Amino acid sequence: MNPSLKILLVDDESNVLAALQRNLRGRFHLETATSGPEALAKIEQHGPYAVVVADMQMPEMTGLDLLVQVESRHPDTVRIMLTGNAEQKTAVDAVNRGHVFRFLNKPCPSELLAQTLQAALHHYQFVTAERELLERTLNGTIRLLTEILASLHPKAFQLSQKLRAAVREYAEFFHLKQSWDLEAAALLFPLGYMTLPATVLTKLTRNEPLLPKEQELADRAPELGANLLLHIPRMESVATILRYQNKRYDGSGSPPERIAGDDLPMQVRVFQVLRDMVELELQTGDRTQALARMQERTGWYDPRVLQSAAACFDVYLQKAVSDQPSIRSRTLDELTVGQILASDVETEDGILVIKSGTELTPVVLQRLRNFAQINPVKQPIYVLA
Repeated sequence: MNPSLKILLVDDESNVLAALQRNLRGRFHLETATSGPEALAKIEQHGPYAVVVADMQMPEMTGLDLLVQVESRHPDTVRIMLTGNAEQKTAVDAVNRGHVFRFLNKPCPSELLAQTLQAALHHYQFVTAERELLERTLNGTIRLLTEILASLHPKAFQLSQKLRAAVREYAEFFHLKQSWDLEAAALLFPLGYMTLPATVLTKLTRNEPLLPKEQELADRAPELGANLLLHIPRMESVATILRYQNKRYDGSGSPPERIAGDDLPMQVRVFQVLRDMVELELQTGDRTQALARMQERTGWYDPRVLQSAAACFDVYLQKAVSDQPSIRSRTLDELTVGQILASDVETEDGILVIKSGTELTPVVLQRLRNFAQINPVKQPIYVLA
């Protein structure tokens, strides 16, 4: 018996729960609840549970309604329905609405229930292990791609780091349950630049004007970046954000698909606002001015999202001065991974190496040290404490 794999039995008849505990004692880690609300309270306080077994007929909340709630809060929890009603509609509703793993009739032989619980625990372990492996793989892939982008386009890399910070603050302010895909899109939004010729990428880095054909390639970069992500499982939502990041709320912009307004996914609309806010803030040095400029861009953004961003980041701007990070001077040898540059890093001849605001990742730091062996950089280097 694995004590970390807990099973919650829910039935309004305490004698039924007592009998189940007696028959299954020593084989599983069991907890009980006598109603749907009590079960939800236990899940909130002690969950998640690996398995929830619910009786269908309960006075305060049916077992089906409970399992629907369980799925919405903890999708990985395996759900089992027990019922004395063998009606077909009950079984169909349990499968379709509650997405139950098994549907068992009462009274259920203890050995059959034990076998079902064992199968449910194996299923839970498989699902959670697969998800954990996938998350590690995805996060590792994103880190690798981000490091490559840092080398190819340092200016875009700086923007992506600040954008991820803005996404996190926005998600925290509005208590968003799911912001992973927005954060991934923040880090990977310049991915399409990897498909551009070196000459075009150099012009973009230096803010030089592009020829018409070059501009056409640059405009297609978001779509090309999205296509690259489609080859990675579970990155579909991130690819959608990248694909439509330049599609305005009024339907203008690229790609030239006929989609506008609320037909654009909400995550796309949030991403557009936060990305442009951060980009304009880097240009103007002032977030309030950046948002003011965006409000003048008629038809570009969802007005509700733009208003929500203003509400969120007005709070941020009102933070006390004591909350702001201080600046420290460091030699090249004293720099460490995770520090954020508070000033540009330049060679002794005045050539820009890395822009202020860049986070020192392992690749960026190693690249800087390798560069300094050939072209000495100005020291000290200033970082945020």
